[in-house]
Amino acid sequence: MVRSCFGTAHINPCREDANDDHQLRSLWNVPKPGEYKPYFDRYILAHSRQSDIIGTLEKQLPKTVTLFAARSEEDGSLRYALDKWNVNEALGHVIDTERIMAYRALRIARNDQTPLAGFEQDDYVRGGPFADLRLGDLVEEFKIVRAATLAFFRHLRAGDWTRRGVVDQKEISVRALAYIIAGHELHHRRILEERYFASAPARAEIA
Repeated sequence: MVRSCFGTAHINPCREDANDDHQLRSLWNVPKPGEYKPYFDRYILAHSRQSDIIGTLEKQLPKTVTLFAARSEEDGSLRYALDKWNVNEALGHVIDTERIMAYRALRIARNDQTPLAGFEQDDYVRGGPFADLRLGDLVEEFKIVRAATLAFFRHLRAGDWTRRGVVDQKEISVRALAYIIAGHELHHRRILEERYFASAPARAEIA
């Protein structure tokens, strides 16, 4: 019988370590102090009761897409205060941050010991095209980025998850970066729900 190489959403049965699911899943547990700088506690501890970070990343996607499904293109320009990003810029920031964190995880997982620099989020938003884009196009971009993030993390070997590198002069692990991606997305989704959309009635769906 030919063995399928697709397997479940989490495990690739054609990997050499595919039979050691328990060991691999144990590495998806919440990272320990010392695997990241304390600044990231607010993102990592948001999922402190999780033991399956890949499952968490999978479940987030439809929740975020649903949040925008009832919004109009005009909602992309909403701000909850004059000095805050608009909806398009906030979503663009989430997309950029996920790309950067996943790239950091890639470098570290591949045992690249080159120290990596930090980034200034406000500069990235100012330098980005988000205010000129359609909200619907940004939602589609987020879906593509999350799919790429999931494909990358699903294919990591057991030893890759706890590998560490240096980012912004601080040590960080691959699994910490996975939790930061999830926690950062949740943080901004809650802000969108509670500050941007709570007082703005849903209008025509974005196309």
